[in-house]
Amino acid sequence: MSDGPRLQLHNVSRGFQTGEARLDILKGTNFAVHPGELVAMVAPSGAGKSTLLHICGLLDRPDSGKVLINGRDTTGLDDTSLSTLRGREIGFVYQFHHLLPEFDAVENVMMPQLIAGLDRDTAHERAMELLNYLHIGPRATHRPAELSGGEQQRVAIARAMANAPSLLLADEPTGNLDPGTSDHVFQVLLALVRAAGVSALIATHNMALAARADRIITLHDGHVVAKAPEESAA
Repeated sequence: MSDGPRLQLHNVSRGFQTGEARLDILKGTNFAVHPGELVAMVAPSGAGKSTLLHICGLLDRPDSGKVLINGRDTTGLDDTSLSTLRGREIGFVYQFHHLLPEFDAVENVMMPQLIAGLDRDTAHERAMELLNYLHIGPRATHRPAELSGGEQQRVAIARAMANAPSLLLADEPTGNLDPGTSDHVFQVLLALVRAAGVSALIATHNMALAARADRIITLHDGHVVAKAPEESAA
């Protein structure tokens, strides 16, 4: 693994055609997340947070510029190579947990490991380690519908970490939770990130949670910039 940034964007641009007009979301953006760093991204709706996360997660391709994952330039990789790299190096947590309803908690966490080729016993052991670390092991055999919102999201976090990614991307991971549950879920997410040494980029509207990150960024006129202290305190 590279000693440099886990994630690096070089002069990345991305826009969309809407009728006869073009909407430029990212304009020559430069950005990096370093090993073990947790970065919170706070920006208004429509500023381009989801676009940036999709490009960072190799779910979308930039119009121009380069995206590097652990020093590897992903420009020119075909869809199969991107999918393989994404499955090996990147974990995702979304606002909605997206758990498979017909499988229980431990099976949901095992799924990405089985897809990656691990045997069932190894995948089960790893899944239970994660669920126990997130204090949800006793609920391992319960299906998503039998879990609370906070429990579902902790299972989703365990699933994102199942293949030991080097980079974790989270899009409003506590957005659907009440304040108390939100605080608890963010706390266990932060603890897991620190314990695993993973690098993380988390989009959130919750400034109290963002304040726990190593740094806070925002999007302004298509560029990633540091969020000013007075903005962070607002």
